[in-house]
Amino acid sequence: MSDAANYRLSQLDTLEAESIFIFREVAAELERPVLLFSGGKDSIVMLRLAEKAFAPARIPFPVMHVDTGHNFPEVLEFRDKRVQELGVNLVVASVQEAIDRGLVHEQPDGSRNRLQTPVLLEALEENQFRAAFGGARRDEEKARAKERIYSFRDEFGQWEPKSQRPEVWNLFNGRVHPGENIRVFPLSNWTELDVWEYIARESLEVPSIYFAHRREVFDRDGMLYGVNEHCRPAPGQATFTESVRYRTVGDATLTAAVRSDADSVEKVIAETATSRLTERGATRGDDRFSEAAMEDRKREGYF
Repeated sequence: MSDAANYRLSQLDTLEAESIFIFREVAAELERPVLLFSGGKDSIVMLRLAEKAFAPARIPFPVMHVDTGHNFPEVLEFRDKRVQELGVNLVVASVQEAIDRGLVHEQPDGSRNRLQTPVLLEALEENQFRAAFGGARRDEEKARAKERIYSFRDEFGQWEPKSQRPEVWNLFNGRVHPGENIRVFPLSNWTELDVWEYIARESLEVPSIYFAHRREVFDRDGMLYGVNEHCRPAPGQATFTESVRYRTVGDATLTAAVRSDADSVEKVIAETATSRLTERGATRGDDRFSEAAMEDRKREGYF
């Protein structure tokens, strides 16, 4: 084998190097960054990349969770455990607390997913975070495919697709004025399969909800929703027990499961490699409001 071949990076090594570079660039360029950490698989990978970016020092910024109050308990448990292990500061922006003081109001459908936006914007401003790392990937959804790695947001927290800054040769423009901020997506060029292969390579622990398990579910618009205190079937609607797993985790009222027997990382990788649906297309009811649902929310300030 030639010397040149010995220096060739694998797909995961290339993605890892790019993401670590992004973390370091943000830490060098922007004041008071924060990492959005929900306990989901993408934020788990981001936290691992941040560890590597600044090792042997500690991660030099806090993590934040915009807590809808409609979370899967397995994910919250994992979030708190991982934060404690790393010794990082956790900022919780609570939608319930925002409802109690009148900042936002409960929606007729009971979902709090759309209530996250004003809560997120307020938390960013109160803590003067000028950069926020998110786990969005371009393969997830059409609006996210439009977005740059450094996603500029104006003083109202809004995103304008036509105002995206060029990122030629991985040169990032981090200039912001008071009140403005940058959303940063280190996993932009990753796919769902890349994420799972990295989880396998790094032996990362993830919440049990990502693996096949027996769960009481009901069918809503062709999607399987788990029965819990926040998500109930319609009156008279039958429920049944099915072997399912979650490809993504979020608001429990809008996040569906998929039928699966994949009870290990290796089986999840094999299943993901053959899937014809993106994880959001298969499991997120909030993306079915309209063709432009995600883009509309991003324009309002959503991640």
